[in-house]
Amino acid sequence: MLPLLKPHSPSGKRLMTFLIAVIGTALFWLTGLPLPFLFGPLTACLIAALIGVPLRGFGQVSVGARSILGVAVGASITPELLGQLPQMAASVALVPVYIIVIAVIGVPFFHRVCGFDKVTAWYAAMPGGLQDMVVFGTEAGGDGRALSLIHATRVLIVISIAPVILTMGMGAELSNPIGAPARDLPLTEMALMVFAALFGWKGGERIGLFGAAILGPMIVTAVLSLAGLIHTRPPAEGILFAQFMIGLGIGVGYVGITLVEFRKDVLSGVAFVLVLALLAAGFTEVVVYFGLAHAVEGFLAFAPGGQAEMTVLAIVAGADLGFVVVHHLTRIFLVITCAPLAARLMIGKSGR
Repeated sequence: MLPLLKPHSPSGKRLMTFLIAVIGTALFWLTGLPLPFLFGPLTACLIAALIGVPLRGFGQVSVGARSILGVAVGASITPELLGQLPQMAASVALVPVYIIVIAVIGVPFFHRVCGFDKVTAWYAAMPGGLQDMVVFGTEAGGDGRALSLIHATRVLIVISIAPVILTMGMGAELSNPIGAPARDLPLTEMALMVFAALFGWKGGERIGLFGAAILGPMIVTAVLSLAGLIHTRPPAEGILFAQFMIGLGIGVGYVGITLVEFRKDVLSGVAFVLVLALLAAGFTEVVVYFGLAHAVEGFLAFAPGGQAEMTVLAIVAGADLGFVVVHHLTRIFLVITCAPLAARLMIGKSGR
């Protein structure tokens, strides 16, 4: 056997991970289950990780796959969307209220009920990006592994139950075309998309932009879209690849989990997701009741999942992608910029 393909070498683990993800995708596809390119690899890799299979993520490839979704979001930012921003102001104004309510409930829950230290409890409660909350929490002295598992569990459960709520509770169809096939798109536009993805991603990293893999390409593509140079989302093949890598990555996140971690970190995350679900449902009801959004858009805008995952669901549900993204960007921006400062002020006063 070639050294690179040995089961316990990094390349061997990645090959095994890829094959397991492909098998999961094929099973979901053949059985007609929803979103096979997302839930197939997610389910297969999650099961494999929990039974101890030595999986390994794809590093920069997985990160880069998110840039495709950044381009998809940026392509939805059109002059028409900018004209609708004043109409979104009322619902966007609810986002900081939503974050404050989550913090008021979540921090005491993780600290007093679940027994985490105050730093870990603070960043576990914050509905920000998984990587950002883990990095900020670890740098502040929190338990990085616990934060990783708690937020991974949040994303996993939200992305798993959201399609059920959308289809059974709201009558949405998750069969909206995700994009035209590559053969039908102009080569010039696809070249611009590749440029936007790479330049936005790597350029964003160089200047320290949070969520650079998504936000960088989104910003560059938005400029190109507003300039009239890009008129469509990335090809369907690209969106499917992004789904595949996201699902694979979520499953791989549980590699090496111990029984103690499962009992404390994962189950704490599960319990908190139930709280978040009630809060999200409440805020969805508010925006729908006051006519600020339709049910599907309102739900996706306040669902506490990851930005990439919610983007995928918004696309396949045929929701107003611009509306959903504006709310998630507001949430992520506020959490990223305000959570570390608020943590220093509040935890600094009361101690760990």
